Amino acid sequence: MADHILYSFRRCPFAMRARLALAVSGTRHELREVRLASKPAALLSLSSKGTVPVLRTADGAVIEESLSIMRWALEEHDPEGWRTRDDPALIALNDGMFKHHLDRYKYPDRHGSEPVGHRDQGVRFLHDIDARIAVAGQICGSARGLADLAIMPFVRQFAAVDRAWFETRRLPSLQAWLANHLASDLFERIMQRVAPWSPGDPPVIVEGASIRSARG
Repeated sequence: MADHILYSFRRCPFAMRARLALAVSGTRHELREVRLASKPAALLSLSSKGTVPVLRTADGAVIEESLSIMRWALEEHDPEGWRTRDDPALIALNDGMFKHHLDRYKYPDRHGSEPVGHRDQGVRFLHDIDARIAVAGQICGSARGLADLAIMPFVRQFAAVDRAWFETRRLPSLQAWLANHLASDLFERIMQRVAPWSPGDPPVIVEGASIRSARG
C-alpha cells in the first residue's frame, strides 16, 4: 500500500498541529515540505486553494483542513486519548478571532494595521487560556490533548513576535505551558528540518520517532 502523503511547511502553525497529531498517533506518512513561493503542481492538483497542510491518504482521499487531519489521525490511533480533551468552541475562537489579531500584530505592513491594538486584543484571549491552564496544567485537564496541540502553535507564533514583551506579561500558567510544549520530545520531532520537496526526490518517510529519506 502507498503511504499517506502530507504537504506541509515547517513554520506554519496549521501544518504544525497536523504534524503533531500524525506524530502522536504514529501514522506513517511521506512528508513533503513545500516552498510557499513555488508551490508544487502535485499540491495544487489536490487542493486548488494551495495552502498547507494537505493530506492525501493512502486510499486517495484528500483532507485539506488541519483540524480534519488531526481528527482523522486520532480516529486511526489515539494512544494518549487526545480526543477526550477537545474544545471545538475554544479552537474556533483561536482560529477565528485570535488568528485575525495575530496576523495583524505579526504582519502590520501586509495588513495595513496598527499592531499594538491587535496585540492587546490577542493577549485578552491568552488571559482566558491562562486561567484555563491554571486549573490543572493543560487546557482540558492535567494531560495534553487535542485542544492544547491545536492552539499551542498559534500561541508560539504570538509569543515570538516580541519575546521580551511576552515574557513580561502576567500569564504564568500559559507561559509555563508553552515552554513545556516547546521543550517536549513530540514538538522537537515534528520540527526537524527537511529539504523542500521536488518531484523525483527520494520520499521523506515519517514513522514513529524517526524521519528518514527512503532511497531506492
